[in-house]
Amino acid sequence: MRLLRAVCLTALLSTAAGCAALSSGQSADPDFASDAAANLQLGDEALERKDFLQAERYYEHVRTKYPYLEVANEAELKLADLAYAQETYPEAREKYQSFIKLHPTHPKVDYAAYRSALSHYADIPSDFFILPPSTEKDQTEIRSALVSLNDFVRQYPNSQYVPEAKQNIEDTRRRLAEHELYVASFYARRERWKAVVQRLEGLLKNYPGTSVEEKALFDLHEAYVKLNQPEQAKQTLQRVIERLPGTPAAERARRMMGS
Repeated sequence: MRLLRAVCLTALLSTAAGCAALSSGQSADPDFASDAAANLQLGDEALERKDFLQAERYYEHVRTKYPYLEVANEAELKLADLAYAQETYPEAREKYQSFIKLHPTHPKVDYAAYRSALSHYADIPSDFFILPPSTEKDQTEIRSALVSLNDFVRQYPNSQYVPEAKQNIEDTRRRLAEHELYVASFYARRERWKAVVQRLEGLLKNYPGTSVEEKALFDLHEAYVKLNQPEQAKQTLQRVIERLPGTPAAERARRMMGS
């Protein structure tokens, strides 16, 4: 009787442990299919339902069991996608770059290159409401995103991902311009006008055509006035007219110039 009770208790504990493992997000051992493509599809299904551990097992199984088939290269790329989906962007970037080096002529090499560049963009600081605005945060990832996306467009000009990449480039340029404007405003509040000029001139040179260009130009005019440099101030108003022709800003600049 005692032996029977012990067996039953052990079974109950094992069942409870299994349920606890499943409820905590741990996947059961995968039931591998008999061919590579089917396992790859099972991995895709696991990834779609965010069962990352299960997806990794299927992809790794394909990669290691069928190393000489094309499907193994596909699994390698999907492991990078898996890291991206888990928001481990440095790891994803490393995997995409490894894929590019190992398979430079692969039909999906442009996809790997774009996703590698996009990993910087995805890692840009957010504007979550309880945190400081992204313009006040470190801009390292934004700058890296801009460089990587520009490199991608230059290296793969015919890729289907170029239009989306260009949209992201414009967004990174806007973000960096807004950051420079924020820094210039910081210096202006402290009446450090030379520093204001330096930041705004850099903004206008490096990020022309952004949505903050008008404000940057008029703030630059004010800084030159504060520095008692009337000629530079006048030239700045002329730049408004030249860079923003036919706009209310250009008309405002003409009025300020007395013309």
